[in-house]
Amino acid sequence: MDVGLEIAIGSSLQIILFVAPILIFISLFFTPMSIIFNQFELIALIASVLIANRVSQDGESNYLEGVQLLAVYLIIAASFFIV
Repeated sequence: MDVGLEIAIGSSLQIILFVAPILIFISLFFTPMSIIFNQFELIALIASVLIANRVSQDGESNYLEGVQLLAVYLIIAASFFIV
């Protein structure tokens, strides 16, 4: 679980801390892009971070935690589709 967890969380951090700010900076030269989230997007983001934190807290994983993450993903995807 250690390697898989490091890869997943490490790549997420790399995107959030490096790629997203670079893209926003580059967009200033063409069409300005802002980071403005509505309330629904913020709730989905916070919920996904909290659930990923809870699953990875003990450093172990089983199929039930994987199913929980997939269920949360499907619920968030369906919610975005409906709203």
